[in-house]
Amino acid sequence: MTDQPDLRHGDARSASSSSSVVVDLKEYKQSKDPPPVTFHRRELDAILWIYGRMVGEGEWKDYAIDHLKEKAIFAVFKRSGEMPLFRIEKDPRLATKQGAYSVVNSNGMILKRGHDLQQVLKVFNKVFKLVEK
Repeated sequence: MTDQPDLRHGDARSASSSSSVVVDLKEYKQSKDPPPVTFHRRELDAILWIYGRMVGEGEWKDYAIDHLKEKAIFAVFKRSGEMPLFRIEKDPRLATKQGAYSVVNSNGMILKRGHDLQQVLKVFNKVFKLVEK
């Protein structure tokens, strides 16, 4: 589809109306739709090491990873059908401010935030108990 009117049979298109601009589709898509924020391999290794330890202790049972335009989220669950117990978030917009990494509990309270993922994940070295209402 173009924004130019359709030609009737016998009409000729003038040379000035044709376009000689070539656009690289890959560059165009990247400029219009930036790639989502993702966890890098070393970040996932650190997160999955904590996850494996907590699964071994019987605290966590399931996880989900979400890559959004503005941040990446690793959510952990006690049961797969519930709200996440904790979310480990990476938000590059906060990298120069409070730090790109944060751990958020199920109530939305930020438990720890910082520039270094290893330091932020130390919040899980403390013993957390699930409180049933």
